Amino acid sequence: MEQVSIVCRRRHLSRRTEEAYRHWIRQYIFFHRKRHPRDVGPVGVTTFINDLATKRKVAASTQSQALNALLFLYRDVLEVEVGHLDGLKRVQRLSRLPVVFTVEEVRQILGGLDGLSQLIAELLYGTGMRITECLTLRVKDIDFGAGTIHIRSGKGGKDRTAILPARMRSALQKQLVRVARIHKHDLTLGAGHAPLPGGLDRKYPNASRQFGWQFVFPSRITRECPGSGRTLRWYVSESTLQKHFKDALSRVGIHKHASVHTLRHSFATHLLASGIDIRTIQLLLGHRSIKTTMIYTHVHHAIRQTISPLDLL
Repeated sequence: MEQVSIVCRRRHLSRRTEEAYRHWIRQYIFFHRKRHPRDVGPVGVTTFINDLATKRKVAASTQSQALNALLFLYRDVLEVEVGHLDGLKRVQRLSRLPVVFTVEEVRQILGGLDGLSQLIAELLYGTGMRITECLTLRVKDIDFGAGTIHIRSGKGGKDRTAILPARMRSALQKQLVRVARIHKHDLTLGAGHAPLPGGLDRKYPNASRQFGWQFVFPSRITRECPGSGRTLRWYVSESTLQKHFKDALSRVGIHKHASVHTLRHSFATHLLASGIDIRTIQLLLGHRSIKTTMIYTHVHHAIRQTISPLDLL
């Protein structure tokens, strides 16, 4: 498993991808009664992936993630040629429309939140960012002069630019004042370090204590880095935000099967409904293919004010 992590980091895979790959490789090892994957051989991949489909009844995306993890294990970590996997049973990928809030529901949900959770939720809906992209924002990524937010190493390791909602300028400036106060207090204690991506901490050893590298939404607690011994302040927990969001849904009486990510779907759908062209929405969402963005055209048509034939009787 240490080898898996080393190769993941050498290839600059995201932390979430590394965690997912480690999870499925561990599941694969237990499935084959703790035999080493090299002893099992690539033929064991087919039996494990088919078991996911037939017995565990996982979704197509879950099965694909597990398959990618095992191909990564054999090809990149163990350097074993996999070849053609005979008898592989793939789960049929279903075409599902994303859950979307109405504008009034978004207004109610944001009103049902408070404090930092409300600020983050407003930013997610106002920019269309993914939750991790939002929580990992640094102070230097917000450009008040240009009215933009720079998203670094988003999904797929891609950078892009998001719009900064005009009505959020004041709230974000106040948040940065709070961040500066926290950072100043950390510095007086000999800390004040933020974790840096890649090898920047070695290239720029003092950058981690600069204000520009601090997270816009810092965690309340600090943790010691095992490698460097520095006391680091990370960003707020995603699970905490998800919990507050679910509580808000319950309080305002919205019973859709939704999560914080639904705000991103609502952002795209509401932009489309207001007349923004699909290419611009693709750019703002950071989609590689226009086909991914096109799903929101189906959502838009599905929620239009169409008159039922029953109402015409």
